[in-house]
Amino acid sequence: MIVDTNALSAFADGEPEVLAEIGKTLRIAVPVIVLGEFLFGIAQSRRRTEYELWINETLGTVQFLEVSSETAARYAELRLEQKVAGRPIPSNDIWIAALCRQHSLPLLSRDRHYDSVKGLRRVGW
Repeated sequence: MIVDTNALSAFADGEPEVLAEIGKTLRIAVPVIVLGEFLFGIAQSRRRTEYELWINETLGTVQFLEVSSETAARYAELRLEQKVAGRPIPSNDIWIAALCRQHSLPLLSRDRHYDSVKGLRRVGW
């Protein structure tokens, strides 16, 4: 399962629903885009030190998904689909959705705009 930024934040905060969803899967994947957004967020947080400790402990237990030329092709395809459908979504979220398609993995996220992406299964909480 791929985690979106809001899911990674909820995971770091120990939200029971997210921990339960994560507990159901054998593989947790974090797109580098999500890692960047998370690190940006914690850099501004009052709990920065706590979150930095958590992320350092957690880094070894997750798989990081990097963007490749295959991801870029899926990004372009997805962005065009969303534009034609009149349902654009934020650019970073298109990259995340492209990685979901590329790896055939569901996405743990609260963001309902992912529901309009064909071939993507969003798991909410």
